[in-house]
Amino acid sequence: MFVSLHCNHSDNPEASGIEVYSSKKQGEYSKESVFIGYQIEKVFCETIGYQSRGVKFANFQVLRETVEYCTSILLELGFLSNWDEGSYILDNNNIERIALSILISIKKSIKL
Repeated sequence: MFVSLHCNHSDNPEASGIEVYSSKKQGEYSKESVFIGYQIEKVFCETIGYQSRGVKFANFQVLRETVEYCTSILLELGFLSNWDEGSYILDNNNIERIALSILISIKKSIKL
């Protein structure tokens, strides 16, 4: 499994929420990638309390190059340009909460 973690930015300081991306390119692991993406989105929003901006499809190279080999998603963990989310993300305790929510969602998905 490939999970690429990122933090978003916008010129609009009110922009907020998480985004989960799967590859636009169809590959052997496309369905599993989308499924895991929805699971992570759900658990992350429930545990952390962020709004979701949705599970989306993109042509990012990291996804395009991995979807043939493994389940792969890219997570935007919130907006550093948003004061509340940026402050949350920069706190080490919250980084552990974020990591734990991702781990829990992956473990739940594997058991299904």
